[in-house]
Amino acid sequence: MHVIPTRIHGMLDYIVALLLILAPWLFGFADNGPAQWVPVTLGVAIIVYSLLTDYELGAVSAIPLGAHLGIDVLAGIFLTMSPWLFGFDGLITWPHVAFGLLAIVVATLTPSRTYRLAARM
Repeated sequence: MHVIPTRIHGMLDYIVALLLILAPWLFGFADNGPAQWVPVTLGVAIIVYSLLTDYELGAVSAIPLGAHLGIDVLAGIFLTMSPWLFGFDGLITWPHVAFGLLAIVVATLTPSRTYRLAARM
């Protein structure tokens, strides 16, 4: 069931990316360690691959939307597992897990094709 339109998905991409970049300071784990740099780096990466995606809010149509959604799922799995992969689970886990699961859910609820309206003459 694909209930999130691709345009909304694009908006969420940029909003979530910005929140990931700001999360260490918003939630108090800006310690210059992996807990901080995993979401910041992933947030920047999301902005880059979103700008390169073939959807309504992409700047360059270099990445098919289906590939973008696959990257979202992989990024969500990575972010969800990052506290244990990088050993900061004793410091903070919930923002990484919450944003990671959000990325997976949003990607699975978005269709893998855009439906752009033809320009009217």
